[in-house]
Amino acid sequence: MLLLSSLIGYLSWGEDNHAFLFEAEWEVFSKLFSEPLAVMHPFILLPLLGQLLLIITLFQSTPSKRLTFISIGCLGLLFGIMTLIGLLTLKWTILLSTLPFWCIVGLIFRFYKKTK
Repeated sequence: MLLLSSLIGYLSWGEDNHAFLFEAEWEVFSKLFSEPLAVMHPFILLPLLGQLLLIITLFQSTPSKRLTFISIGCLGLLFGIMTLIGLLTLKWTILLSTLPFWCIVGLIFRFYKKTK
């Protein structure tokens, strides 16, 4: 659920520029081998690392708590900035697109707190 919610984040910049994160990631992957320097930015690489770590936890019999929290941290940087941008510019589409991610993060923390 966390991986899926990280793909539906909505970005909007300028007057006519907008994309969902899954669209932006597709563009990043297409440029990764042709123009690798164009995608070398912390706000691109850290969320991708977070998603990669989430994919790794999907194939573990018992998902690693450490990898899950590192993934949340990597993705949380981007989603935190998106939430802040949504609040400051009052772009509700951006703000609302981050809510599923934050709700699932809250559920994960609650789950891990109960299993202590």
